[in-house]
Amino acid sequence: MKEQIGHVTLNMDWYSGTDYYSDGAVEDELLSIVQTYDKSEYNRIICEQKDWAVLYHLSQIRENIVNALEFKPGSSVLEIGAGCGAITGALAKKAGKLTCIDLSRKRSLINAYKNQDCDNVEIIVGNFTEVEKYLEESFDYITLIGVFEYAASYIHTNNPYNDFLSILLSHLKPDGKLIIAIENRLGLKYWAGCKEDHTGKFFCGLENYENITSVRTFSKNELEELFVSCGLNDIMFWYPYPDYKLPMRIYSDQYLPTKGELNMNMRNFDNDRLLMFDEAKVYDTILKEHLFPVVSNSFLISVGKGE
Repeated sequence: MKEQIGHVTLNMDWYSGTDYYSDGAVEDELLSIVQTYDKSEYNRIICEQKDWAVLYHLSQIRENIVNALEFKPGSSVLEIGAGCGAITGALAKKAGKLTCIDLSRKRSLINAYKNQDCDNVEIIVGNFTEVEKYLEESFDYITLIGVFEYAASYIHTNNPYNDFLSILLSHLKPDGKLIIAIENRLGLKYWAGCKEDHTGKFFCGLENYENITSVRTFSKNELEELFVSCGLNDIMFWYPYPDYKLPMRIYSDQYLPTKGELNMNMRNFDNDRLLMFDEAKVYDTILKEHLFPVVSNSFLISVGKGE
């Protein structure tokens, strides 16, 4: 069954009838906002609500993570885990055709209403492991923004992250690219006293997720080794700051930060945190020792098969 919301097609053919994850009542509020207000009013609403979920799902700053990328004109893009559509609109502007997949009907409705002016978007509601079996086309780009870390939750094999990459590659054109945004388990904010983003525990990722199997992030070296083991040798890292969720700057190995630039570190809106040290001063030491890529809080990665 397909439903049209503005110019967006909402495809319910794979929907199980149950939303298996939710942020709770705030999603009803978000749906009401996107049905009632124009995007130009979102910043005012964010300021009035002072709610992390409203900021996270509606802030235009979220789009910075893909605005930094150049896509081929007319490209076909698959957005996995599109959620409430924080970056769907930005991707739609870059793509000739954008296909979104998300498990939640409520979040997909929010996405559809939020981006209803986009005439090149189809949102498929369903479990990716089921939907992907019926995808008939190959894509120029597949995006996983805050998604790859959950592979073990829905790929129930001995090597879920490798196997997830293999599935993705089967839907990627030979010269296509995976676009991944993910936290760095060795990010400086975790040393400085922020809770791990997914478990809500202090130092959890630094201690290599002991007794946790459903979610994990990786260091830069771990990601590089994982990609190469799957035959992916064309790898490009960027370093969103303060993180990929609300990136104000995006650095690269060709353009790294300089002393004094990394001074926006009191950003942990959704959780309490400790204050172990002055992050700005420690960053200056790290920059002097050329270690910023190792402790960047997040990564933005473009990865493909290469030559």
